[in-house]
Amino acid sequence: MISSVRKIRNDVRYWWVLPVYGVFYCLIFMLLENRIHVSYTILQVPLDTIIPFCEYFIIPYELWFIYMAAASIYLLFVNRDAKDYYRYTASMIIGMSIFLFVSWIFPNMQVLRPHYFAHDNIFVHLVQGIYNADTPTNIFPSIHVYNSMAMYLALRNCKSLKGKKWINLGILALTVSIVLSTMFLKQHSTLDVVFALVLNFAVYETIYVPERTPVVELQLLRKKA
Repeated sequence: MISSVRKIRNDVRYWWVLPVYGVFYCLIFMLLENRIHVSYTILQVPLDTIIPFCEYFIIPYELWFIYMAAASIYLLFVNRDAKDYYRYTASMIIGMSIFLFVSWIFPNMQVLRPHYFAHDNIFVHLVQGIYNADTPTNIFPSIHVYNSMAMYLALRNCKSLKGKKWINLGILALTVSIVLSTMFLKQHSTLDVVFALVLNFAVYETIYVPERTPVVELQLLRKKA
């Protein structure tokens, strides 16, 4: 066990950056959530009223927590590739920092949560628990969505999962279900989701794509030859 930890410390020397940032993020987010005399902008589009509430989406929504923890452990302890882990770390820190900045300069909220529920079951009770624990403020862009996609992109591009089609499809299915859950549980407006995905694309283009560009150019040159 000790030798394995030492091996990881040598392979991924700066593994501690993301956990430390996570503590910083939580502290800043708590400060943002507890501000007083703040005027919030309500985010809502017509599509939000069309999407129905569905309590069963609490399953993938809650799986997000396991997904993030398990995949992070996989990247660090199983994949153990410094470049893969650092790119994942960078994408998470960039996205979450942008979220904090947006929440600071543009306080926002949503009013989509239902006032009553058509059913009374364990799934509804779990949703009510989420509502009680999580305020409907500072939701733009959706970190639930951004982090899910950032994790999917990190796993899809990691060396140990290259060519493992069914595993990658399973991860994609879980990620998509998590993204959808934020809207069907009325935790986020579609605006939050769309802008989170746009941010994912921008960060991905910045961190992952430049490394592949020379390879693509080389392939094009070979085809022309």
